[in-house]
Amino acid sequence: MIDLHCHLLPAIDDGANNLEDALAMARMAYENGIETAIMTPHIMVGRYDNDVNTIRTAFTAFKQALQEHDIPLKIGMSAEVRIGTEIIWMVGQNLIPFLGTYDGYRILLLEMPYNNIPPGSDKMVNWLLKQKIRPLIAHPERNGDVVRRLDKINPFIEQGCLLQITSRSLTGQFGEKTQERAQQLLEKGWVNVIATDAHDQNYRPPDLECGRIAVAEIVGEAEAWELVHDAPARLINGLV
Repeated sequence: MIDLHCHLLPAIDDGANNLEDALAMARMAYENGIETAIMTPHIMVGRYDNDVNTIRTAFTAFKQALQEHDIPLKIGMSAEVRIGTEIIWMVGQNLIPFLGTYDGYRILLLEMPYNNIPPGSDKMVNWLLKQKIRPLIAHPERNGDVVRRLDKINPFIEQGCLLQITSRSLTGQFGEKTQERAQQLLEKGWVNVIATDAHDQNYRPPDLECGRIAVAEIVGEAEAWELVHDAPARLINGLV
């Protein structure tokens, strides 16, 4: 399986606290059946002031540590980018590491705030698409507006955004309503990728298998493998 959204890089955001934790999470991921994981630390101006340079430094050190500790997990480098006007400047300065290139578009893992979809988000998405950047929206099923009303995600699907839902949303970890939304998005055929969004070893571990099993129960085994392997492989397109 391929996990294209996780926070394993140590001491760079709210994911792994240190190298020891990061290595433990990497072992857990590999034992869970994840062969490739894309490191996606937060880029959130004013809170996690990361960019391609800070992420590359942490990524290079972690890749070396995986080799030294004989952990066979393959890793690639990207970021989870909080929506905001700062993206315009960062794109212009080539400061954002993209997931890959697919169908002529660079793929951006785009995060909305947890409580709402900010006014003007559709305009930001439109600007990105004009730059040949296609957003892959992270965990929409956990967004407060979408939890309250499923149709809040419709404009972004109509614009051409892709959707990534969290593995453990499907098993109820984030609440019954979030689980319901995740299942509805699946049933409508709107989900493009399942990922772990792993942050730690306990509450939010790198567990993709539980999501794969849940997807298989809802839409079938073939679609489950599509969402945890085939689709992610197409999107990262040589990143690893």
